[in-house]
Amino acid sequence: MKKKLKGAVAHHEREVEELRADRKLAAAYLKAAMEELDDPENRAAGLLALRTIAEAYGGLAAVAVEAGITREALYRALSPKGNPTLRTLLAVLKAVGMRLSVEQDKHAHA
Repeated sequence: MKKKLKGAVAHHEREVEELRADRKLAAAYLKAAMEELDDPENRAAGLLALRTIAEAYGGLAAVAVEAGITREALYRALSPKGNPTLRTLLAVLKAVGMRLSVEQDKHAHA
């Protein structure tokens, strides 16, 4: 049986609170996580980060409504094995007040 320390806060709850309180931190967090979507080995980290941002900015149910998708579809899309469409990804980002951007890959050849 786990013993809960008095005044202890779960890591995930604290992470959501910090992201909710600091938009710049949330954007940097999500930008770093989105870079992981390119790597099949780390794709789950990117999707779970987007899910955490959704939790911080309204909760999954509210974000799903704002994005025009069902809550169940959002849970599936942002699960470790999820594979959201570009439409879903853009809708979720818009719902949390962010947008997708592109920059040149530092390792790209001319």
